[in-house]
Amino acid sequence: MDADLSPDAALAADIERVKLSHPKTRELYREVCALLFFRYGITPTANRLYQLVRRGSMGTPTQVLGEFWTELREKSRVRIEHPDLPADLGAAAGELVATLWTRATASAATALDALRDEVESARADAQLSVTTARDELGRVETALEQRTAALLAAQVEVRELEKAQAEGHAQRQALEAELERSRAALTARDRELVEVREGFSRDLDKLREAAERAEERLRASEKRALLEIDRERSAAAKLQKELDETTRRVEQKEADHRRASEIMQTQLGETRHQAGVLQGRLDAVQAENTRLQSEIIALREKQASAREISERAAPAADRRTPRATRPARSVPAKPLTRRRKTI
Repeated sequence: MDADLSPDAALAADIERVKLSHPKTRELYREVCALLFFRYGITPTANRLYQLVRRGSMGTPTQVLGEFWTELREKSRVRIEHPDLPADLGAAAGELVATLWTRATASAATALDALRDEVESARADAQLSVTTARDELGRVETALEQRTAALLAAQVEVRELEKAQAEGHAQRQALEAELERSRAALTARDRELVEVREGFSRDLDKLREAAERAEERLRASEKRALLEIDRERSAAAKLQKELDETTRRVEQKEADHRRASEIMQTQLGETRHQAGVLQGRLDAVQAENTRLQSEIIALREKQASAREISERAAPAADRRTPRATRPARSVPAKPLTRRRKTI
């Protein structure tokens, strides 16, 4: 993992590990000096040490750095004074270490002065920043309180909206179920209306045929029978007119029902208020369907009454016709069979 890190990131990671293993400040600075010098090949300075460690006073890294160079020089002197080394090489090495020490001390002093100036400037800036930060903290705390109150209100509103959404979802499901039932009911009513119209057509054809047969049978009857037949014809014409008017109203109601169904489907995805309006319209459609069924039943009763009147009129006319005026080989008229369609 360390091989994938940049040198600065690897150095920061190593320093964090050293901080964990060396809680004391002076030991920590000493270990960081050894880490920089021996592992990373960086000449440690007091300024760099303080920037990396950020512990203790400004004099601590300078003292530790001096001790480090002293210890390093002592260790180097031991190695230089090894009996296997030539005398001239030992002297040269001693001069090199002395030169390094002198330069390191001068660099450390310069860095220390620069660090002191920097720290002093940073202290002044820090004091100003602290004052500014305190003011900003007051504003932030006020804003935080306001935002906290707004957040609490928003949370309450969110809960209410979630609750309303759940209720709306439940109402929507109920409305969809009711709409499906309404569609099924409308489909059933459409089929029933088709059957009713077919029954009307069949009954009307039968009435027309019966009227034609009655007219043929009553051509030779008395004037009173003809007048009675005329009255029956007028009643039949009036019934036909009522039947046509009722059929027209039925077709109009069917168109209204279809338009109401389309409106209900369009308004299904709208708000709860529109759902309530849709429910009201659905109730109105149901009431209208009930009224329409009542009209259909009344129409059937009128049609049955007219058919019974026609059936009663034909035999009565036959009875009023004198025997002498009837044809010699006339076939007696058959009475109309009462048929009543059950829906």
